[in-house]
Amino acid sequence: MWREVVERFEGLPSQKKVVELLLERGFQVSPEGKVTSGGIEIPHTQIANEVGVDRRVVDMTVKRILNVPELQKIFENMRSIAFLADVAPLLGLSVIIIYPEDAKEKGILGEVASVIAKQDISIRQAVSDDPYIVDDPKLTIITDKNIPGELIEEIGRLKRVKGVQIHQ
Repeated sequence: MWREVVERFEGLPSQKKVVELLLERGFQVSPEGKVTSGGIEIPHTQIANEVGVDRRVVDMTVKRILNVPELQKIFENMRSIAFLADVAPLLGLSVIIIYPEDAKEKGILGEVASVIAKQDISIRQAVSDDPYIVDDPKLTIITDKNIPGELIEEIGRLKRVKGVQIHQ
């Protein structure tokens, strides 16, 4: 589905950058044309600065979203999540980043989760980048215990895994 959303902005590279940021961050677009995260409004100038475009590009992107019913429905219902990767060490949690051979393949999360579960380690959060939005997608897993080296090696040997990294 995300590919279809982004494809609606082909030929409009600046607007496409804005849409990619909105999707990546889970920002909403209200019927009034406001970009929000929950109920907090994000000024169009801040979005423009983040992606390196003029504020009017953000204005035009929002108008385009509101003029296409399918896009309007999607962006009205977007939600962001509390991603724990950067604070996990402060909370006593561990972070494993998995780089897949092909993120569009099915079963990567399941295989990795099975390997982790066999070690009696609980997964607190798993966040997978959408391969249609992110150029180099990865799977980030937050666990309740430190990850032993042999577990990292075992995950790295999985057929669909290109690389594994511990984030600290």
